[in-house]
Amino acid sequence: MRLAGKVAIVTGSATGIGRAIAVRCVAEGARVVIHGLEADLVAEVVAELNSKQGATRESASAVGHVEELTLAGCPDRLVALAVSSFGRLDAVVNNAAIVPAADIHTTDAAVFHRTLAVNTLVPLLLIKAALPHLRAARGCALNIGSVNAYSGEPNLLPYSISKGGLMTLTRNLGDTLMREDGVRVNQINPGWVLTANEIRRKREHGLADDWPSHLPREFCPAGRLLEPAEIAAAAVFWLSDECGPVSGQVCELEQHPFIGRNPPKNITTVPPRPLQQST
Repeated sequence: MRLAGKVAIVTGSATGIGRAIAVRCVAEGARVVIHGLEADLVAEVVAELNSKQGATRESASAVGHVEELTLAGCPDRLVALAVSSFGRLDAVVNNAAIVPAADIHTTDAAVFHRTLAVNTLVPLLLIKAALPHLRAARGCALNIGSVNAYSGEPNLLPYSISKGGLMTLTRNLGDTLMREDGVRVNQINPGWVLTANEIRRKREHGLADDWPSHLPREFCPAGRLLEPAEIAAAAVFWLSDECGPVSGQVCELEQHPFIGRNPPKNITTVPPRPLQQST
């Protein structure tokens, strides 16, 4: 198993991409701290992971923590829980994020500050809180960004800015912490991923229930969107020793060249397919 013996904190891991990463980490031999805002969902994931591994209370593969990440001391409490539960900390996965729908006209100071706080500042504070343990383990941090970091959609202005800042954070700390502490910091930028939350958001925007079955090839040349488990599979490489000394890198996970792409002029729709509910 590629993560045998390692311990990781995965923020925002009660749903979506974060949950998929946590599930894959445990499958690869790691123990994880599950974090989220909904106590029932966090408990569900913890129970599922411990049940799958046949864990006893003393040999649990997962523990849960329910708290707003921006509260003072939350990063320190996450780190303390990992160390008290599992005796060490090898990796931090900064996955949690908020995605407000706002453009230049609807973005006010409160929305902007909160988006930056959750999506950019919290990852910095969590890495800082974990650094002594990551240094001791020669561990790593993996930031989950977005292809929106390069420009973003008009109605995702604060989100796109926050992910651009996260990308700079990754490159800066990826250099500094590797040289000074032997700690790798990397980032993956997923494209459009079919999570349960994304399905819900698009329905709220007025799309039909089967909208994933009727997307233009411009957005999904493969005929479908990315799945959370596919992002998790890529995350394992960056969290494992297979990554070697690679640090300060940002990797796009999209099914087409995102930068400098020239979309086809004749866009065809994707043939209907069953709606897949992603965890």
